Order: sequence, then structure tokens, then C-alpha cells
Amino acid sequence: MRLIDIYQKVLNLENLTKDEAISLYIDAPTSELTFLAHELRKIHKNDDKKVGWIIDRNVNITNVCIAQCKFCNFCRKPNDPDSYITSLEQYIEKIDEMYKIGGRQLLLQGGLHPDLSLNFYVNLFKQLKSLYPDLKLNALSPAEIVHISKKENLNYSEVLSKLNEAGLDSLPGAGAEILSDRVRAIVSPAKCTATQWADVMRAAHLINLPTSATMMFGFIETLNERIDHLILLRDIQAEKPKNNFGFVTFIPWTYQPENTKLQNLYPDLKKASAIEYIRTVAISRIILNNIQNIQTSWLTVGKDIAQITLYGGANDFGSIMIEENVVSAAGAKYSFDKEQIQKSIKEAGFVPLQRNQKYEFIEQ
Repeated sequence: MRLIDIYQKVLNLENLTKDEAISLYIDAPTSELTFLAHELRKIHKNDDKKVGWIIDRNVNITNVCIAQCKFCNFCRKPNDPDSYITSLEQYIEKIDEMYKIGGRQLLLQGGLHPDLSLNFYVNLFKQLKSLYPDLKLNALSPAEIVHISKKENLNYSEVLSKLNEAGLDSLPGAGAEILSDRVRAIVSPAKCTATQWADVMRAAHLINLPTSATMMFGFIETLNERIDHLILLRDIQAEKPKNNFGFVTFIPWTYQPENTKLQNLYPDLKKASAIEYIRTVAISRIILNNIQNIQTSWLTVGKDIAQITLYGGANDFGSIMIEENVVSAAGAKYSFDKEQIQKSIKEAGFVPLQRNQKYEFIEQ
């Protein structure tokens, strides 16, 4: 199929085949690829100026994880001297600090801790919600849900329902990396499979728990695997009940190699280039024509590249990222406060609007 025919198919909001998507990514000039993505962004959001952002805080429940992924510098083994489980007193201190600057969402993630039960998470969520009734908990990940399900001998729906009843407001799409079992067998063999990740999200969508989807790219995956990842997300989104949230956003971010085991195994690996990131955001918007929001990753690519992606499919600048540990431990060094993130959006020619975890704008 000619590029012009693929362009028309994109603008008609028709699903691209894998071959069409690969052809578009490889052959389309960046200016035309980003133009198509920006046109879709305007169609999906019914505007071309508003850009969302949020104040939240990343708190790691624990740094103990039996997965020991080769791209992660943050995790520890259970008996390591610097392993920890965050205490209630520490949560209170961190949440109070977040509330003082206007944040109301806590991104809670940890690892696959061998000793933490479902009751641990249920009790934690209940305690936090009793202390902070308006706090939004964006917590855990499909990998952690699979781990808890195995530990408790419960299915994903049962685990998610119990967590939802305890206060879980949304489920982040962490742990996706690349949804290819070939890749996962190399970089994270102890983590959930691609099918398990997808099945957790399907279960979350059935109980109308808002979720997000992510993709870490620029390491050992192929272009085919990246496109397969995006098409799988599109297919999962298409399966959700009509009026349920499903994936409220998609967040692509680049592999950060600094001092990781993966970098030692593959010393010639290079970080994805700026143009590769811009093109990946654009093809994501084009393939994921049933996901409303695309969030750019200033944390991994920096302000300037993130600003460019707002003209190539992205409509959200994400969080000021108070206390992000995992990606930073692998080399991501950028940071923003709430004034800087709004200034960056304005500098790019857009209107910054604070939002909640459901990507609903908050009246200021």
C-alpha cells in the first residue's frame, strides 16, 4: 500500500495492520508522521491547545523484589542490608508534604516481595484512605497483581476487587516493558508473561478500574515487537465494556542504561535517539486510535524533546514526579516542580491544565 493510502486510512480512524504500521514508521518523513499524529490528537481531544499535568508523589512500598529485572538498579533482595518496607509514619510524612503543594494522588509501587500478602495491601490502602479520604491511590501493577494472585491462590478479578474495595482508585500499567515473551525471558524472566499482563488489564477493565499502559523501548526489542506491543494494547482496549474507563493513557519511555545488568550484558546498547522517541510517540498515537491520552516522558528524554512531542501526538506532560526512584536509579536525571512544568507547556505554545488520575481537568 502506498504511503498516501495509509495516511488516508489513519485520518479515517481505521485500524492499521501490522505491515502498514511498520511501513508508516519506516518510510514516512518525520514531519508527515508527526502531522498525522497531531491531527489525531486534535480529533480525539477535540482541541489542539490543552495539555494536562498532575502533582503526585511516587512512593515505593518496598524495594524488595524477587524479579531482579536486568534493567532495574533499584530492587533489593529480602536480606540485603538496605532493603525496606515503607512504614505508616513515613507515608504520613510523605503525603503531608505532597498535600502542602496541592497533590492528591499517590503512585504506590514496589516489587514482588515474597512475604507481603493481599491483606497487607488491603490494610495499607484502608489505613491511608481513613487518614486521607480524598487521597487517590494509583497503585501496584499487573506484575504485582499476578504475584499476589499466585501467592493467595485467587484469580485476578478477586484480587483487584478486594484492592478496589480497600481504596485502590486506578492501576498503573507498569511492568509492561515490551509485551514480548522473547524479550521478557531475557530481561525479566521472573516477572509476569505478556499474556498475564494483558489478562490483568482485561480483568481491571471489566470492573471499571481505570488503568494506564506503558512501553519501555530502545533496548533489545525489535521494531516488530514494538508494533506488536501497540497493537495488543489497541486490541485489549477494544475489548473493554463500552462505557468503562479501560486504558486512560499510554506512556512510552526510553530505556535508561546506566549501571544496569542489561548494559553489562549488551555493552553496545545505545539509548533511543531523540528522533526515535518523537517518531515512537507519533506512531503510538496513530496505532492507539482508541486510547484518548498519550503522555510524553520528560523524565527520560528531557524538556525540549517532550515539548516537541506535543506537536506529534502527545497531549499530556505527566507528573512533577516527586520522589521517583526506579528510572532515576538507571540514569534519568531531569526534574520539574509545578511552576517549571507549567512554564514548559506554555513555552511550547500550549495551555497547561492540572488534572486527576482519570485525566479529568481540575478547576483552578
